[in-house]
Amino acid sequence: MIGPALLVGALLLGPWVFGAPVSAQSTAAPASAEPTDSGGAEPHPGAEAFVDRVVAEHGLDADYVRAVLGRAEYQQAIIDAITRPAEGKPWHEYRPIFLGETRIRAGAEYWDEHRELVDRVAERFGVPAPFVLAIIGVETNYGTITGSYRVLDALATLGFYYPRRGAFFARELGEYFRLAEEEGLPLEEVRGSYAGAMGLGQFIPSSYRAYAVDFDESGSRDLWQSLPDALGSVANYLHVHGWRPDEPTALPVEAVPAALDREFPIKPADTLDGLAALGIEFDAGGLAGDTPATLIELEGETGPEYWIGLTNFYVMTRYNRSPLYAMAVSQLAAAIASEAGVEQGPSLATYAGAAGR
Repeated sequence: MIGPALLVGALLLGPWVFGAPVSAQSTAAPASAEPTDSGGAEPHPGAEAFVDRVVAEHGLDADYVRAVLGRAEYQQAIIDAITRPAEGKPWHEYRPIFLGETRIRAGAEYWDEHRELVDRVAERFGVPAPFVLAIIGVETNYGTITGSYRVLDALATLGFYYPRRGAFFARELGEYFRLAEEEGLPLEEVRGSYAGAMGLGQFIPSSYRAYAVDFDESGSRDLWQSLPDALGSVANYLHVHGWRPDEPTALPVEAVPAALDREFPIKPADTLDGLAALGIEFDAGGLAGDTPATLIELEGETGPEYWIGLTNFYVMTRYNRSPLYAMAVSQLAAAIASEAGVEQGPSLATYAGAAGR
């Protein structure tokens, strides 16, 4: 039995954590702290401390920040949504959400419609086109659903009223103030996900600032209206986090010893040879024995489903920490390539039979 580190069906992970994981506060803390009448003091609990911090860190005008916070609205629907993310489902229920025929076909059609651009992005950043398409397919159904919440309300609600990860979202709120200034965004009008993620690729503010690119060379980074910027930014994110162009994300496992009892971190800490020495059976597909690898366990409909996770699988979890997400994107990418009639390179070949798993 594999240890709890990868019993991913039980993970409740926010689906927009693009950077390194942030330690959650004690799970004994309440899921949310509903707003109370402050008697005309702070518009939100901890608002003054937030103002002091963002003024010091980002050089913002204190009165401006206070005024904007005064117009930020608490949204109970946001608290409700973040406490029941799709990543809380077991794999066999999560997979069909993103691997339906409609989404697969739409990805192939999107590629056909924008082939020159998509292929140019893939060549520039060394990330296969199907993976870029699969990410925007999972995140926003190819740009058709980019979020309906004001980003200001989402980040204020989670930063001031969600103790479990309030510190993280308060930092993102500060990043959002700075981002709006840098990119000329209408801070009080921008819409996004319930976690404050924006654009076709659903970038949170810190990731937007760090990894978004001006691929169309217009002088700004627009993740909504500029398809070159949106696709280029997704590819750049994976590239910067160490994507390996000639490796798959994972390899199917044929058998795992019943007596195997150890935890495997999501970041590869073993090698293919090392995992084979533990009695794990798989086809390495010609990869070198010293290739970094780990063991992934997913909750299938009839029992555990095992995969060898490689570096690219880990890179995918830098975009979204859930292994469910990384596997869904990987299999959707392979399905899009197959639907488009494109020859599958080494990054996709291992998923040829994934639809029947």
